[in-house]
Amino acid sequence: MEGTLANLIVQLIAGAIGGTAAGSALKDLSMGKAGDAISGAVGGGIVGQILAAVLNSPEAAAAVQGIDIGAIVKDLVGGGVGGAVVTALVGAIRNAMAK
Repeated sequence: MEGTLANLIVQLIAGAIGGTAAGSALKDLSMGKAGDAISGAVGGGIVGQILAAVLNSPEAAAAVQGIDIGAIVKDLVGGGVGGAVVTALVGAIRNAMAK
């Protein structure tokens, strides 16, 4: 499942969820629900793709047939954490520029 559109979709969705969660937890860095979800999706996609490139293993490349649970978990975690981190960074930069 490595390098497919399904991976990117999972990363984008996980990033949007992570960004929204970060915005809810860090009220002072929140940009509103839509802004948090968009920045989270972008961050999730970028960090998820970087993780896929760095952690690419021969076993994952061989698992073309069927579902690779490890790849899905990697996409969910990478996308979610990436989305949360990028949302927090964008919120902090936005707050710093507003001062």
